[in-house]
Amino acid sequence: MGIISKHIPQRWQNMVSMLTALLSFVVAAVFIATAIIDYGFNLTPTEMGYVESIYRFVRLFFVVLFTLRLTTNWRQIWKNNFVSTIILGVLLYISIIPDIIPAAAAPVWFARFYHAFTAKGYLLSILGIFSVMEISRSVVSITRRKTNPALLLAVTFLVIIFFGTILLMVPRSTLDGVSISLVDALFTATSSVCVTGLSTVELATTFSTDGLIVIALLIQIGGLGVMTITSFFALFFMGNTGLYDQFALRDMVGSDTLSSLMSTLLYILGFTLGIEAIGALFIWTTIHGELGMGLTDEILFSVFHSISAFCNAGMSTLNGNLGNPMIIEGHGSFFITISLLIILGGIGFPILVNFKQVLSYHVRYLFAKIVRHKTPARYPHLTRLNTKIAISWTLLLLIVGTATFALTEWNGAFAGMTISDKLVHSFFNSAAPRTGGFNSVNLTSFSLLALIVYMILMWIGGASQSTAGGIKVNTFGVAFASFMSVVRDERSVRMFNREISDSSVRRAYATIFGSVIMILTCFIALMILEPELDTFDIFFETISALGTVGASLGITAELSVASKVLVAVMMFVGRVGIITVAMSLFSRKEQPHYRLPEENVIIN
Repeated sequence: MGIISKHIPQRWQNMVSMLTALLSFVVAAVFIATAIIDYGFNLTPTEMGYVESIYRFVRLFFVVLFTLRLTTNWRQIWKNNFVSTIILGVLLYISIIPDIIPAAAAPVWFARFYHAFTAKGYLLSILGIFSVMEISRSVVSITRRKTNPALLLAVTFLVIIFFGTILLMVPRSTLDGVSISLVDALFTATSSVCVTGLSTVELATTFSTDGLIVIALLIQIGGLGVMTITSFFALFFMGNTGLYDQFALRDMVGSDTLSSLMSTLLYILGFTLGIEAIGALFIWTTIHGELGMGLTDEILFSVFHSISAFCNAGMSTLNGNLGNPMIIEGHGSFFITISLLIILGGIGFPILVNFKQVLSYHVRYLFAKIVRHKTPARYPHLTRLNTKIAISWTLLLLIVGTATFALTEWNGAFAGMTISDKLVHSFFNSAAPRTGGFNSVNLTSFSLLALIVYMILMWIGGASQSTAGGIKVNTFGVAFASFMSVVRDERSVRMFNREISDSSVRRAYATIFGSVIMILTCFIALMILEPELDTFDIFFETISALGTVGASLGITAELSVASKVLVAVMMFVGRVGIITVAMSLFSRKEQPHYRLPEENVIIN
């Protein structure tokens, strides 16, 4: 604390800090709720006056709060986040200029900027940033009190789904004359945040452009990870997180060390936005002038599908998903781009960061050897075991899936296509189940063998700490290696000249066991709720929901209200993680300081 706090007892400091955090959280929540009402409804002049009064109050609150923190914590701010704090402070103080200097009294040279500072969009952007900062500060305060991180992650996802449901229900999010029920809005918001792709309504005929933007934002938040975004704001704009906070955030985002936590968060954000931007550009070049859209609609289409593909959401603005007749044939480059985005999003952020580390090392090595004529020391183990497992199993599953779909559907679902289109759609339908969720052909036209392989790919999913779902290829790879070690009567589980820790093996088996139990439980529940639907279709829907894939055999829209809620819960569990949800329900048990006698159990 600053100079003033030195003369205040610690107990009073803690109480003031807690009350300030609570009050700022409430004010931030009020602002978000007010902005949602302002965005979604056509308000009368009187109602708009109330909304603008709330905006002015929130702005005043943040100005006073920021000023107090700046004066009491200036030493800490100078040490940690001086530049970012000053920039945000200047932007906040600029927002009050119109209240201090009337338009008529503004200098001539300042007139061109005056309109921008008085714009409603500028004010809402600044207040939005500060609201997210305060909510992030509150989340970190909760982690400081050693709340179960798994429970915190689950609750945060639920909060985002709640706000997403409200945003999708407001009139502005739907087309004129179209309304959406609470259950369908909840289902769509859950599917978006959990990057699943299942939908009980047709996006193109239900949601307006504003509604599709809301869905894209929900997908982006869900793909990045709620805690990734929260952690970034907490560390970047606060800079004073405690050691326990940093350990908790490090585990959530998969950083190796505390020192690399901030860089890991920046890499995650950078990779995501960069890859999506490049993907949107490639998509636009493949569909420009092909779909009968204007330039603005083409850009929105490209951005939406790039986000949906990289985040493995599988949502499309086209009727019939990517099986729409306008795009199904002769657009191989489009489907290849979507497939690559799905794969990049599904291999995991730690692998992308590791790729960057390996690439930068080799660039520096070649530079030193060629330009400086020196031979630097080589580091043979830069590629981590996690990367090797994820890449090897991803390639294997892609090859097996592509070969299977090409062999089984060459003269089946792909009949009538050119040879190049058949090969492209075989590859695309091998990438999409893990866990992109897009479909280029009606899955009901697939053979039984192809659908079984499709379900296996959905169940396995992508890599750990990625935008994909499923049990993860890392889990499957470790479990398979453990199986082979038992078959070979080896004492340890080994992969790529490394031994796998016992905790990783136990976690892999626990994840698989939990997944099987969850699939069977939800499958039986859906069979009871929907006795008239085909059993195989229900089983396919169950795996798709828990794997956050979004593929369906056409029964999603036919589900009852109870079944839609159950499938929404399944999507939530699949995205947050079965083990994470289970851990959030139980308090962590203290480890005993002794070992019990060991005894073998007959297993055969």
